[in-house]
Amino acid sequence: MKKTELQELKKKLFYKKENVFDVRTKKDEKSLEKYSKGYMSFLDNAKTEREAVKEGIKMLEANGFVAYSIGDKIEKGGKYYYNNRDKSLFAFTAGTESIEKGVRICAAHIDSPRLDLKQHPMFENEGFAYLKTHYYGGIRKYQWVTIPLALHGVVTKLDGTNVEITIGEDENDPIFCITDLLPHLAREQSQKPLGTAHTGEGLNLLIGSQPIDGDIDEKVKFNMLKILNDKYGITESDFVSAELIATPAGKARELGLDRSFIAAYGHDDRVCAYPALTSIIECKDSEHTVMCILADKEEIGSEGVSGMKCRLIVDLIEEIAKCLGGNPNVVRANSMCLSADVSAGYDPMYPEVFEKRNSAIVNCGVVMNKYTGGGGKSSTNDASAEYVGFIRKLFDENGITWQTAELGKIDVGGGGTVAMYIANQNINTVDLGVPVLSMHAPLEVIAKNDLYETHKAFVAFCK
Repeated sequence: MKKTELQELKKKLFYKKENVFDVRTKKDEKSLEKYSKGYMSFLDNAKTEREAVKEGIKMLEANGFVAYSIGDKIEKGGKYYYNNRDKSLFAFTAGTESIEKGVRICAAHIDSPRLDLKQHPMFENEGFAYLKTHYYGGIRKYQWVTIPLALHGVVTKLDGTNVEITIGEDENDPIFCITDLLPHLAREQSQKPLGTAHTGEGLNLLIGSQPIDGDIDEKVKFNMLKILNDKYGITESDFVSAELIATPAGKARELGLDRSFIAAYGHDDRVCAYPALTSIIECKDSEHTVMCILADKEEIGSEGVSGMKCRLIVDLIEEIAKCLGGNPNVVRANSMCLSADVSAGYDPMYPEVFEKRNSAIVNCGVVMNKYTGGGGKSSTNDASAEYVGFIRKLFDENGITWQTAELGKIDVGGGGTVAMYIANQNINTVDLGVPVLSMHAPLEVIAKNDLYETHKAFVAFCK
């Protein structure tokens, strides 16, 4: 065979990941930049799951979606959202085709690793006031020391009223931090393994040092409580019924001289939640019945009334089926889902933990994970060849730049998503999302290219 023929045959037979930079157009570039700015704004306003629900509802209502309660009437062509206790959000559009053809579901999560305040958090020690924390999700403790932190959350007072608190995001606000040893005195600490140099009980926020005037014990703590009471009307006992969260302070920023990256807290998993939300808004006229799920508690196992293990998804599908004249068992059997969660982006600074052939490469588009889990594919949904084939064809026909990946080397680690809980309801499911560098760190990094290809992928799926 001639060299040109061999080259053509090789191109046909071999698999090679495409880089978005090699295929994107000027039109794509303009759309990408506009979309990235919208995403960064969403990140800045949605650092907790409650804030993400609030921002999501704003976006949905601005595009004609109306609040739904279980038992309400659902009509074909209708656009609805269900606010689950201000902690998770379901949006759905009733398509024109038979409901028994199934629902197309994009399911992401809106909780991220962080530091929650304990229920009795405030204490004074040697003239300093602190707040005790209990870390949430998989963090590397040393990354949370000596960085600017903000407080976000809600306090439910004894009279049942809620007080929303955000301190540390406005440039005129104070911030908080967790102190560390100076290197001159840290010889013993530095000899400890990285994972034990800081303890969970040692992640205490420094919040003040000025005492209250008067002859009384715990003067600094007293002053901190008085400041909170003066501004928010809360007392120390109100911490018991509070959800207060310490997150990194500051806004999402473009990263790099070329501004090709976005650096921010909370990419995992709002970088998939935002495209899932924008896709259902963009596909409001789809013939399919489409659902977007923004779930809570994924980082700690998807438990509870706001997590993906809750049967709410089944209840909602049953309500939709009942209103649109379908058998809910048939609806679930014919439904399909993209479990929208991030992948570990290949980092050339740490090649020893990746198997590059099967890694998510940054700037190579949206990532499909046929399975996640750990070791021998434990605790995962393993999508069928037929369903993966359907998604492949869909993406290729719609010009989506996409790739497949696993989460690092087999025996190095692993991780899970909400996919298996949706698949357990007899719904075809596969993981799809954005590659992330420094995942679970206070500052994570993603490429704009991958974000926009993920949005395009969800739109193609919903349409």
